[in-house]
Amino acid sequence: METILVGMSGGVDSTVTALLLKEQGYNVIGSTMAIWGTKGENGPATQQNQKKSCYGTNEKEDINNVRKLCASLDIPFYEINCVSQYKKEVLDNFRNEYLSGRTPNPCVRCNCRIKFGAYPQIAREQGIKFDKFATGHYARIERDVDGDYVLKRGIAINKDQSYFLYRLTSEQLSKIMLPLGSYTKDEIRARAKSYGLAVADKPDSQDFYSGNYNDLLGIPEKKGNIVNSEGKILGEHNGIWNYTIGQRKGLCIAAPYPLYVLELRADTNEVVVGYVDETFKQTLFANDLCWIKGRDYVEQIIKSKQIFAKTRSTQQPIEVNAEFCNGDLKVVFNDMQKSITLGQSVVLYDNDTVLGGGIIQSVE
Repeated sequence: METILVGMSGGVDSTVTALLLKEQGYNVIGSTMAIWGTKGENGPATQQNQKKSCYGTNEKEDINNVRKLCASLDIPFYEINCVSQYKKEVLDNFRNEYLSGRTPNPCVRCNCRIKFGAYPQIAREQGIKFDKFATGHYARIERDVDGDYVLKRGIAINKDQSYFLYRLTSEQLSKIMLPLGSYTKDEIRARAKSYGLAVADKPDSQDFYSGNYNDLLGIPEKKGNIVNSEGKILGEHNGIWNYTIGQRKGLCIAAPYPLYVLELRADTNEVVVGYVDETFKQTLFANDLCWIKGRDYVEQIIKSKQIFAKTRSTQQPIEVNAEFCNGDLKVVFNDMQKSITLGQSVVLYDNDTVLGGGIIQSVE
């Protein structure tokens, strides 16, 4: 009988994951990772961050909830301390990216570096013996005709989370189970209710961090100019990290039509704004590339088949043309796209199979 370590958050998805695996005859071990720390080593213990999020002051309560859930499921529970690794791999990168005028996706980085990296590794170092690691992500893992482990979109299109997992390798996928990939969210909630779980109607955690980003970044205000694309000064800001591409609210600038953030210039400490027609771009360039089956395989696919791409997790894959340019990835959309954001990920798909992707560095 295989032993499966389940990464649990205290929500309905990870709890049902543990129950499904137990039903299937696996020896299940429950666990959760500590990233905030017992004294908030990784962040400010502000009262503003009481809203449920995956990173924040509510962590102790969440860990206790998982411990109680595991007891009710009659499975052992372990807390895995990833505080120092999370700071190094996620928080430091988050801070550096924002200060550089980019908007990072901490969930993407956390998944490959912590949740499916340091987390199970530390668990093994603690002496926890298990064969595979499982989570409640809505995505699927299969073996292709070559026998390689590949990542596929979840069947629930509106819940698919494959975008956040594109940086996992085939080797990592061989040691992972994602039992929810073939279910819809409604089906999982129905399962939870049939089991009599108190978390059946628990809302999803949507935010990485629900406090003030200025507190999290730990830097003072840095005033600068808000300008249009011609360089005309329209207003003043307190730090470029308070803005993201496509943002419309909170600019506090009088204009005949709504203004949107077009660009964040770290070198001149400027926020560039413009009208909606200026937010549309058709081409992006990405680096820090990661391919589940390797670059050679991806090159063959993009030369021989129609591929698709996403630049946001909530977006449906769109037809694109892609090619490698001096080590970077160039992606050209058939239609203009609104507010492609530097620092976010572009993920390529071969139908429902994730090829991989990279971090968006520039657009044109």
